[in-house]
Amino acid sequence: MVLVMTVYNFYLNGMIGEMTFYEGIADFFIAFIIALILDLIIVGPNAKKFALKLTAKANNKVYTILMISTFMVIGMAFFMSIFGLVTTIAHSEYHSNSIVGDYLSVFGKNLLMALPLQIIIMGPLVRFLFVKFVKPNKQGSLSNN
Repeated sequence: MVLVMTVYNFYLNGMIGEMTFYEGIADFFIAFIIALILDLIIVGPNAKKFALKLTAKANNKVYTILMISTFMVIGMAFFMSIFGLVTTIAHSEYHSNSIVGDYLSVFGKNLLMALPLQIIIMGPLVRFLFVKFVKPNKQGSLSNN
């Protein structure tokens, strides 16, 4: 998700072709580290807490999964849009009068891209791969002991 959103933000800000390959890779790794920390410490736990409260009485587990995904995307878009705006400013001259307006624009664009990407493509893909490759290995290694 971080890779797709990094490339998307490079495209939106006209940075593809303007920055070197190494600058792009460096920005991606920095974004990945920041996203991982945010996911593990701030966004992930809070998204799960809010989603589980809202879907406590829901019988269908799909509602819980969709709520967790939605809260994750909102939280990550909120924080990572700050990172995206900072890196854009760092790589180019800042020409705007309203940093708040620019942030809201970046946040809105990131949210519009990230939410369907997570709900329709990445979330189902990761859940499929987890069930296919990770869960069987855990069960298989437990039965061998």
